Amino acid sequence: MEDERERFAELQGRLRQLAPHLTIRGLEHEPERTLVVVNSMSVPVPSWVTPLLPAYEERFLCLVLALLRQPSTHVIYVTSQPIHPRLIDYWFRLVPRLDREDARRRGKFISLSDSSFRPLTAKMLERPRLLERIRQSIVAPERSLILPFVVTELERRLAVELGIPVYGPDPDLSRFGTKTGSRRLFADVGVPLPLGFEALGSLRDVVRAIEEIRARRPTCRQVIVKLDDSVSGLGNGIVTLGAGGEASARSIALEDSTLSADEFYELVAQRGAIAEERIAGEDFRSPSVQARVRPDGEVEVLSTHDQILGGPSGQVYVGCRLPADPGYAVEIGRHGRAIAEHLRDAGVIGRFAVDFVAVRDNGRWSPFAVEINLRNGGTSHPLITLAALTDGEYDAEAGVFRSRTGRLKHYVATDDLEADEYRRLTPDDLLDVAGDEHLVWDEEVQVGVAFHMVSALAVAGRVGMTAIGDTPEEAQALYDRAAGIVDAAAR
Repeated sequence: MEDERERFAELQGRLRQLAPHLTIRGLEHEPERTLVVVNSMSVPVPSWVTPLLPAYEERFLCLVLALLRQPSTHVIYVTSQPIHPRLIDYWFRLVPRLDREDARRRGKFISLSDSSFRPLTAKMLERPRLLERIRQSIVAPERSLILPFVVTELERRLAVELGIPVYGPDPDLSRFGTKTGSRRLFADVGVPLPLGFEALGSLRDVVRAIEEIRARRPTCRQVIVKLDDSVSGLGNGIVTLGAGGEASARSIALEDSTLSADEFYELVAQRGAIAEERIAGEDFRSPSVQARVRPDGEVEVLSTHDQILGGPSGQVYVGCRLPADPGYAVEIGRHGRAIAEHLRDAGVIGRFAVDFVAVRDNGRWSPFAVEINLRNGGTSHPLITLAALTDGEYDAEAGVFRSRTGRLKHYVATDDLEADEYRRLTPDDLLDVAGDEHLVWDEEVQVGVAFHMVSALAVAGRVGMTAIGDTPEEAQALYDRAAGIVDAAAR
């Protein structure tokens, strides 16, 4: 294990030299390189999510859109199951000003044909011949790297096996992506956060934390208990403050309805948790900031979003709008930069997001930081898609996204356009309907729709979508029109 850590550290040391080349823009005359895309969900997910893992692996097809526009870049995209050929063609056709024949030559899609519900990286590591084929396919390994969803011990091992670095943080720094680590970092940086307690390891700890929150904040009506390593709000539960004590804590309303209270508190004992007041107000929002720490130490605020939440108590991520409300977009961008600088000083590199909650009182918004997602997430692929389609970037000082021509751009995106009737549709059906109804990207006016997670139709009656417009209203109208057309097609 120590040898693996040492070898990984050596590989990661290359990233500083590669830093000037780690951008999507302006690489027409750069030397050749290979980017190995491994969008593996190497994080704990509820059992009902596991059938969707192959579809989640497809979410980064937007990187094909972004990266293969660079004539010196080769992409190896690895998935558990084969990607529908027509879906690959769909993404190639989205790429503006692209020599598609040349791009196809530089794009290689590798499938394991393994339908088991395990992380993709774990499946890859079990197959030495596969790893050797990938090694042989890497052009210019000294300038190549892995683009992951998240970096865990699995991705560290994969980097060592392939002999190329990972664009992401050392898994030994993963504590900053836990709920406990997030709260401690927010306190160190001085970013506002809800009243709460970290490093809870039992039902008794949770009860004590709830009683202390009640004592310090008599107006608090609900407490959120969060598993330390959960994602997308699926490890959260709400405790409504009643009589108090253990009975109150056991009456927890869980976002993952497949769990009982006893099972949830067993997970608390195994994985740790936090408890914090649930911020409430007349006008409640859940914004986020996406940021990046480059290997050369430069910090970039990439976007702000307003997250769209669902689930039993409105804590599960289902989509987002870009940019965040102007009432707080610039402020949370500043908080995101301060957090990113702290992470940089601790040795973190790569892309991550910070989730906030915001409430308005007397016309003024008050944001509170609630967690760091030390990985790519639900806001990553829509942003990459928009940036690639428009050659644009986010202006953190103004809180807006501008295309290459200076036009303001907005989108509404989701991974969860869902209905039981959608199971009747095949990927071919959806792509046929998209073409027939002109649910496409219009390069001339830079407005339109891009679909993703299409293979989830049969598994869960679900598909993802990013609807891009020049105004929030236009983006929402495109989204609503597309959803209505898919509904009609399924019926």
